[in-house]
Order: sequence, then structure tokens, then C-alpha cells
Amino acid sequence: MTGTVGELRRFHRQKALDEGLNPRDVDLLLADELGRSVTYLVAHGEESLAADSVERFESSLARRRAGEPIQYIRGKTEFYSREFFVDPRVLIPRPETELVVEALLEVASRHALVLDVGTGSGCIAVSVQLERRDLVVIGSDRDLEALAVASRNVHALDSRVHLVAMDLLDSVGAEFDLIVSNPPYIPTADLEGLEVQVRAYEPRAALTSGPTGLETIERLLGEAARRVKCGGRLVMEIGWGQSEAVVRRAGAAGWKVERIIDDFAAIPRVVVLGRD
Repeated sequence: MTGTVGELRRFHRQKALDEGLNPRDVDLLLADELGRSVTYLVAHGEESLAADSVERFESSLARRRAGEPIQYIRGKTEFYSREFFVDPRVLIPRPETELVVEALLEVASRHALVLDVGTGSGCIAVSVQLERRDLVVIGSDRDLEALAVASRNVHALDSRVHLVAMDLLDSVGAEFDLIVSNPPYIPTADLEGLEVQVRAYEPRAALTSGPTGLETIERLLGEAARRVKCGGRLVMEIGWGQSEAVVRRAGAAGWKVERIIDDFAAIPRVVVLGRD
């Protein structure tokens, strides 16, 4: 289809509604193609698009209709009021993970040494470091491809986060004031019930670690207990229905539960654990 911005927008927004897609996705992809804001689209509906621009825009829409997350199509997403580069090598940052950042910032002492385990896109590590420039923040991941994405965000956002390749804490000798993580926590059997844009596109290793979804969490509780300083803390995101199991495992590993934070749907989402 060719035509003006307004004609394309009206046609594809209605088509999105008919297909159960968010018409906002149409606006975002069209604005990206023009290199303009969504507000610009509304104010300049009479502007014409070149045929190659229309082709690229409609190709992006076809990817979205096939189920690909719009964040991967656009190559970016917002997290903690900053724009992060994302692609299929990393999990897409969720709004509830911002609660992890807030919880860590609340308990971080001046000049604390912080380790973000399984940093992925680097969204937690970079956000924490930019909010508190006194902190020394390290982001680790066993996946070198994920670290490449994190490195791009570190440099694009002018952050001083240090990145290292490591499987949880198995090769670190330092002790940290704070350890933070958004580990894979979805039970394997639950993957098929997820939206196609999650189960078919996001990296499986970032979603699940095994049948219970607690496998990585249990490892992290044990390894972090040996690598956190006296009086240090572990701040961790968890999944639906996991709070009681995590509390039991945390106690067995020598942690004290200081706080459990609910997300926007009143689901226990973040645990703050202390180590005497």
C-alpha cells in the first residue's frame, strides 16, 4: 500500500485492531521509519512516503504480526527512563525488573561493590551505576553474545560498568557488598503457555533453568552466600508462586529475608536477603 502518513496509519491501525495487535505498534514502527516521533505522525498526516520507506515499514509490521516482539524489531526498549539496545541475544527488560533496581538503590551504601549476575542487556547494572555513580558495578554473564549487547549499552549510555564472562559466581574470588540478579525462573513446563512473542523469540536460557524454575535461584543462593561480605545483601527477582520456596531455600543457605516486594499485579516479585 502507498499513500500519505495519515492514510497508512489509519489503514494499518485498523488492521492491527482487527488482528488483536496493539495499534500503538503501528505508530512506533512508522515513526521509526520516518526517524520522527509519534506526535509528528499525528501532526503531519499529509506527508507522503517513498515506496522503499513503505516497503520497509510494512516488512516490520509483517514481523510483528508473525509474533516477533516489537522491541527486537525496533532494536530498543525503555528501562528506568533510559533507552537500551536489545536483540534476540538477550531477554527484553520488563517494567517489574525496575523494582529490582529500586530495591538495590535503597540498600546500597556509599562506594559499595555490586555484582549483577546474569546481566543480559546490562539494564540493571547500567541503571544502578548511572543512578549512583559512587558505586562500583560489575555485570557478569556466561553468554558472550549477551555480553556483547551489554557492552553496547554500557558504551552508548556512557556507563562505567565493568563486564566479565562468568557462570554465576563460580570463578570470582572477590567479596561483594551487594549481589543482584534477575535469574531464569520459569518452570520448563510453563513455557508453552507463554505468549508466542516470549516463547518463540526470547532466549530460552534467560527464561528457564529447569523443571521447577528454581534451579538457578538455588545455585545463586548458595554461591552468593560465599561471596557477599558480612552485612551484605542479595537482591533477586523471582517468579509467580515462588516466594515461599525461595524463602525456605534462602534460610537453608544462611540468608535472612529482609523484604519481599510485590509487583504491580500484587505478585511477590523481588526478595531482599541479608547476610550476617
